[in-house]
Amino acid sequence: MKVREVAGILEAEVCCDAGMSDGDISSVCAADIMSDVIIYVREQPVLLTGLLDSQVLHTAEMMDIRCIVFVRGKKPDPSLTEQARAKNITVLTTALSMYIACGKLYAAGLR
Repeated sequence: MKVREVAGILEAEVCCDAGMSDGDISSVCAADIMSDVIIYVREQPVLLTGLLDSQVLHTAEMMDIRCIVFVRGKKPDPSLTEQARAKNITVLTTALSMYIACGKLYAAGLR
C-alpha cells in the first residue's frame, strides 16, 4: 500500500511530505511507548501514535520508519515538523482514534 492510500483511508492531513506519497507500506505499528516500537518493529511500517514528542522522530529514524501518523487529532508543532523534514520522515495527522485507525488499515489489508 502507498502512503497516499494510507492518508486517504485515515482521512489524514499531511503535515510534512518527505516525498513518501508513493512509498510502500507493508505493515502498521501502533504505540505510544517508543520502547515497544523498538522491541516489536521488524519491518518498515507506518507508525501510529498519540505521543507528540521528538522522541517519536528519534525512534522512527532509528527503526527506519519513513511515515508517522499522529492520531486523535494531534498536530505537531512547526519545530517537530521541521525535524521530520530534515530526517526525511513523512508526517500525517488524523482525527481518528488509534483503535479506529488501526481497524481501518487492517480492513484495507495492512497487518
